[in-house]
Amino acid sequence: MRRPRALIRRAGIAVLIGGLATTLALTTAATTPASGEPNRADPDPVQVVMVHAPTVDQRNQVVGLGLDITEHATRKGIEVVLYDAEDRRTLREAGFDWTVKVADLEAQTRADRRADRRYDAAVTRSPLPSGRTAYRTYEEYLSDMELLAQRFPKQTRPLTLPNETVLGEPIHGLEISANADNVQDGKPVFLLLGAHHAREWPSAEHTLEFAFDLLQTNAHKDPRSVQIMRNSRLVVVPVVNVDGFQISRNAEPGDPEDDFDVFDYEMKRKNCSISQSTPVRYTTGPCDDNDAGRLRGTDLNRNYPGYWGGGGASTNWSSDTFRGDGPGSEPEPDAVRQFISERAVTMMISNHTYSNLVLRPPAIAATGKAPDEPVYKALGDEMASHNQYTSQASYQLYDTSGSTEDWSYWITGGLGFTFEIGLEGFHPEFQNAVVGEYLGVPPAAGAGEGGNREAYFTAAAAAADPALHSRIRGTAAKGRTITVTKTHISATSPVIQPDGSTRDPIWYEDTLTNTYHSNGGPFTLHVNPSTRPLVAGRYGREPVADPQEPITLVNPEGIPAEGESEELTFEVGGLPEVDNGYATLELGWPGAADWDFFVIGPDGDPVGSGATLANPERIRIPDPVAGTYTLVADNYEGGSAEDDWEGEVTFQSPDPPTYTGIKEKWVLSCTNQQGQVISTREVVIDRGETVSVQNACSKARAKG
Repeated sequence: MRRPRALIRRAGIAVLIGGLATTLALTTAATTPASGEPNRADPDPVQVVMVHAPTVDQRNQVVGLGLDITEHATRKGIEVVLYDAEDRRTLREAGFDWTVKVADLEAQTRADRRADRRYDAAVTRSPLPSGRTAYRTYEEYLSDMELLAQRFPKQTRPLTLPNETVLGEPIHGLEISANADNVQDGKPVFLLLGAHHAREWPSAEHTLEFAFDLLQTNAHKDPRSVQIMRNSRLVVVPVVNVDGFQISRNAEPGDPEDDFDVFDYEMKRKNCSISQSTPVRYTTGPCDDNDAGRLRGTDLNRNYPGYWGGGGASTNWSSDTFRGDGPGSEPEPDAVRQFISERAVTMMISNHTYSNLVLRPPAIAATGKAPDEPVYKALGDEMASHNQYTSQASYQLYDTSGSTEDWSYWITGGLGFTFEIGLEGFHPEFQNAVVGEYLGVPPAAGAGEGGNREAYFTAAAAAADPALHSRIRGTAAKGRTITVTKTHISATSPVIQPDGSTRDPIWYEDTLTNTYHSNGGPFTLHVNPSTRPLVAGRYGREPVADPQEPITLVNPEGIPAEGESEELTFEVGGLPEVDNGYATLELGWPGAADWDFFVIGPDGDPVGSGATLANPERIRIPDPVAGTYTLVADNYEGGSAEDDWEGEVTFQSPDPPTYTGIKEKWVLSCTNQQGQVISTREVVIDRGETVSVQNACSKARAKG
């Protein structure tokens, strides 16, 4: 039950914000003026804006401001929710400007819900596999999974993840495969996750729709679905953040006082944990009715231990990207981590909204490219060909530490992606965000190309593709259990502190286990590679030609007026003549003027900028494609004939690959029906390899 809003504001927000004036300019979604009165009297509506930030460094800076980041970003900027004048001041003082994308988020949300009611009233059954016509409540997710289990008893197995949520709720899912109850069948697993972030309702819808889709098409003997069911196992967990989702989804709609302040729980993103750093006065009250409002909790997709504690996550308990008190500290990410650790999850997709993106590791630029980058990119591009999203590495937008796939890939070797569904908001009109995006019908970007439905089918096929994981083959007598396991220690990122300093990484332990129960005779146990990508090395390429010779940039005649700009073009070559791993522009001037520079690529999109106070400005463009580039020189302040700029473009070869030579091992053991270990051996296996262990219960050595 909500307490009266006026009382909450007086009792909570004025005091709340006073305690949040942290270092690093980390602010919350609402602040308090010097008078101590809450700033919710701000007459301007809540807005979604695109902050102009054409470089990764600039987008990282925006993330570090502590505002409500939507995770919708492009190479031109990043979208942010501005709740009040203080949020706008934070952006301005950091030197950013923006374009308003949604002038009144509250009005837009009311319009979306009206559209949902119209669609629900007008359509008896949608073209979705389930026929749904409206967003599900959490109870409806549970009932629909129960319905599928009843309708397809041999092909489904209800699943509960190992941990309960902060509020004691189980996290439910559904396993789908031929003979689904036999979880020790050695099959590879495709794990599809939704609603790490509570307000991202479409992410849960898409997850469950694919479960309906696979089961129904398999029942109709669709050859593709039959093969997926026979050769692999789909596991869907529609709602990871059970507590937060229920609060967001059940928030009172149409409240005339709704103004999307911190007490409008529909916009809740995080779970319901209370950090050790939360001031005592905000630790009381339930998750959906407390003096901190929706600000209390941890961002579950910043809490996984892989590279936890680095950039792109907040140290501030009230921030929407708060990372939690420690790596994997929250029960919900830990439940997912335990499940992945006990299964051969060869493919994972974590669904989110919004940005029309298919993202792959690394999520932090300093990590270096994944050793499987060519395979990763090809698969991401193939999925994106169906939903027409942008396929790219996460770091190309901005750094994000503690994300799901940055743990699952680097530690287990299973391929993992994030889908950012749609372009219109966290939970826009159901007809567009769910029906359109899932099926690939207008107005979705993937209209006519299959949408996310076909992207998920592509992922499911990839999960079973032996070229993308590893296989151990052998024989075992009936009743024997074959287990492969390994335990290893990994490091988080150097841990950023609230004052901006860093401390040493934190070490954490993972034990990975895959199990096969033999009915006698030959077996195939699907596993991920024995060596963690974390320690295997980093992707690169050997140059096949020299880099391009430097280019002197010829400054156009004349000086643009202050606040205006001038342009010139330059040509970047490509193979076979030159092999450019990087292009670096250095642009300087003799005096105290302030010139800003922006580089536009051959496709018309920004590829870099130098708009700091530095002189010279340096812009580095990785893997520049061949073609004509445009340099825009902006006379920001004081540019004159005496202070005119000059510049040069230099080119460098690509970074070569690095191989550590580290070869980690699976320990394979065979146990009898009494649990006694009969034999053990070590198995080293790379991606795409098959190793034969012959009789797995003998003491013979494995042969590659």
